[in-house]
Amino acid sequence: MAFNFGAAAGAAAAPNPVGAFGGFGTANTTAGSTFSFSAPTNTGGLFSATQNKGFGFGAGFGTAAGTGLGSGLGTGLGFGGFSTQQQQPTLGGLFSQPAQAPAQSNQLINTASALSAPTLLGDERDAILAKWNQLQAFWGTGKGYFNNNIAPVEFTQENPFCRFKAVGYSCMPNNKDEDGLVALVFNKKEAEIRSQQQQLVESLHKILGSNQTLTVNVEGVKTMPDDQTEVVIYVVERSPNGTSRRVPATTLYAHFEQANIKSQLQQLGVTLIMARTELSPAQVKQLLQNPPAGVDPIIWEQAKVDNPDPEKLIPVPMVGFKELLRRLKVQDQMTKQHQTRLDIISEDISELQKNQTTTMAKIAQYKRKVMDLSHRTLQVLIKQEIQRKSGYAIQADEEQLRVQLDTIQCELNAPTQFKGRLNELMSQIRMQNHFGTVRSEEKYYIDADLLREIKQHLKQQQEGLSHLISIIKDDLEDIKLIEHGLNESILIRGGVFG
Repeated sequence: MAFNFGAAAGAAAAPNPVGAFGGFGTANTTAGSTFSFSAPTNTGGLFSATQNKGFGFGAGFGTAAGTGLGSGLGTGLGFGGFSTQQQQPTLGGLFSQPAQAPAQSNQLINTASALSAPTLLGDERDAILAKWNQLQAFWGTGKGYFNNNIAPVEFTQENPFCRFKAVGYSCMPNNKDEDGLVALVFNKKEAEIRSQQQQLVESLHKILGSNQTLTVNVEGVKTMPDDQTEVVIYVVERSPNGTSRRVPATTLYAHFEQANIKSQLQQLGVTLIMARTELSPAQVKQLLQNPPAGVDPIIWEQAKVDNPDPEKLIPVPMVGFKELLRRLKVQDQMTKQHQTRLDIISEDISELQKNQTTTMAKIAQYKRKVMDLSHRTLQVLIKQEIQRKSGYAIQADEEQLRVQLDTIQCELNAPTQFKGRLNELMSQIRMQNHFGTVRSEEKYYIDADLLREIKQHLKQQQEGLSHLISIIKDDLEDIKLIEHGLNESILIRGGVFG
């Protein structure tokens, strides 16, 4: 989230023509002088007294500083070298002591009267009115009537009694003024901006006076909530001797904030202009020392203590549901951008893995090729050495080498030595390969549904066998009983005949 607290534009220069930028409107204005800052212009740089585009508070952060942008350094640049005599801006405005203390004191007294002791009706209904005023103050909207002779108090979300407040954190900009980055927020979709990016650059160049020494460059295009798009640009100025440099961000921002230039940018669809410049330590300290309007100092101090990264984050008040919704939309948009970036990184990793596999295969192929070439080279060297030694007697070192080779050959050919072991290992390898092939051929795979049916069938068979065994056991018991009865009857008959 970019921070910018506005700047007050001073004397307006002659209007410059806006080029035909399709999709962003056209403006037929009278052609003026080229883009230069020879006339003195009142700029407030980052902190000014009239505009506030960072936190969304009421007032800006400080007073405008007078800057003379016309003397130059004698370099002949279109910007006159930007030799400035700038006063040090004083940080006042929102984070300074109020200038109209009596008026604010009266406002506070009227608010307290409306919330605690209104005297509008003069009876018990004033207590009900006080509760109604308290409810409006808690909600941050409405008017609090408390006296017939005094105007009602206007309750806004900035009042200290509003309950719908919170403090979040936003990233502080880390761009230098020399980087010259200025953000333009267009009320257009990203696809429309990208399709007409070249026309946008040409239109901005015409707004700058079509100066041939100036070049407009697009640093980045980013989607924002509510179908808006942020375009970050910078302007490069070339000197006659061939050197070039970027126009400072505050200078370019001050030019864009001039009345005639700003109206031309609005015709292009620009809704917001921000200078991407970092805050100085003094500005950050001044901003943190004084809590914003309507924010409890205790909550502000706790927010500073709970800051997860004071070097990069700064507390930002969130007043009302609209601000909360805006931050939620921005967070959702950033989440989508992060997910898109992660998808791109994942695709790049997959592509790199494929390339790695292909490279490994090529390396293995080249290794085999190098080995084959080495063997061929060795054979050529052997034949060459044979030709070179042809007709010469065997030398002593060659005879010694021949004896060593014969000894090694005899050891290898011995049945109980290496040759026998090698033959045994080769036989085992062949047997293992044969068994592995047979086993792989006899491997069966059963479908899961078929396996389930076989299990069910075997279960039924087992249940049938169990039932049959129980019947056989019962029959055996019956046979034993019958046999026992027969034996008893035979004994009885034998005793009668005896």
